[in-house]
Amino acid sequence: MPASISDIPNLRHWHDNAFLLIAGPCAIENETQPLEIANQIFQMAEELSLSFVFKASYKKANRSRSDSFTGIGDEKALAVLSKVRDTLQIPCITDIHTAEEAQLAADHVDILQIPAFLCRQTELLQAAGETGKWINIKKGQFLSPESMRFAVDKILDSGNDRVLITERGTTFGYQDLVVDFRGFPEMKAMAPLVLDCTHSLQRPNQPSGVTGGRPTLIETLAKAGIAAGADALFIETHPNPAEALSDGANMLRLSDLRPLLEKCLAIKAVL
Repeated sequence: MPASISDIPNLRHWHDNAFLLIAGPCAIENETQPLEIANQIFQMAEELSLSFVFKASYKKANRSRSDSFTGIGDEKALAVLSKVRDTLQIPCITDIHTAEEAQLAADHVDILQIPAFLCRQTELLQAAGETGKWINIKKGQFLSPESMRFAVDKILDSGNDRVLITERGTTFGYQDLVVDFRGFPEMKAMAPLVLDCTHSLQRPNQPSGVTGGRPTLIETLAKAGIAAGADALFIETHPNPAEALSDGANMLRLSDLRPLLEKCLAIKAVL
């Protein structure tokens, strides 16, 4: 069986009657903003006694258009993640896209994330598992919940039991996603379960080549996810989503994060 969330390095305030918050901007946009965002979320988490992992992509490898923002440079962006991690003494997570990236990113973060489109890539999963880091596998939009067993097994077979599964919606027609809560118990039996409240509300494959979203439903999805038993919430957040260089259409405004967390904690307390 996979390890407990409480074993994530540098994790603060973990207790079974709360949930883990994985939050931050979609991507590293510059060298200063990530620490500013992380510090604001960190303060919220401290005041709410909530466990917090900072997330940000050091590179955006999957974009619809070739002129979309992809990053500020791998080494520069990874150094920013290291700075957040070392300054605030909190765990960080970033996604990887090739087996070669696994060890490179592992030197800077505590959790490696496998993107949904790549969750069946055996060499990628094996290389990630062999780093010994925690691995967060996002469920493919094209997979059933029970199919995630094989992705988890690839990590376990590498000798690593530190696995998370993230639900991020299932393809519903060409330009929409839906979260099927019926799969939560099945995936929770495999590993701690994360609900990605923002990517699950994407509207992909828009004619413009820019992914859309429905951010007004983030709160609804987050509250439903906690009620359905999610162990963690994954929320992309930005001070001004309209100005974000990636995925702004489905991100939560940073000023709206604390009220949402308070409501979710209240639901968790009832459970």
